[in-house]
Parts: sequence; structure tokens; C-alpha cells
Amino acid sequence: MNNSEFHDEITLAEQAEALGKKALKLRLISSFVVHHFPDSWEFYIPDESKSQALSPEEAYLQLKNLLEKSSG
Repeated sequence: MNNSEFHDEITLAEQAEALGKKALKLRLISSFVVHHFPDSWEFYIPDESKSQALSPEEAYLQLKNLLEKSSG
């Protein structure tokens, strides 16, 4: 995937959600939560050091890196 696939924040958030589902299926993360709000989405990915909401951009990058490390 590359940045040209993202036309807006909703498209990016949808891609981040898809990556989260893939990481869950591969058991790379133990849980994944997305809060859908009218004007934004918040992502929560388990981490021992923090449990703060991630933006779609932060979630996408974190999940993409996790998936790349697991396959390579």
C-alpha cells in the first residue's frame, strides 16, 4: 500500500482498521478497538507503555510497521 490510496482521512482510517483486523488475525496484537465519531476515528492498540488513543495516521503507521516486521 502506498499513500496514493488515501484520498481523505476516512480512507486512511478504513485502511488502518483493515490492518488492525489483519494483525489480530495473525495474533500480532491481542486486541484492537476503533471508536467511530461523526468527525473522527480513534484507535486503541494494546501497549504496555501507554493506552492512549491513536489518530488514523498513527494507527496506520504502527500497524503497517508491525505487519512488515512479522513478514520480513
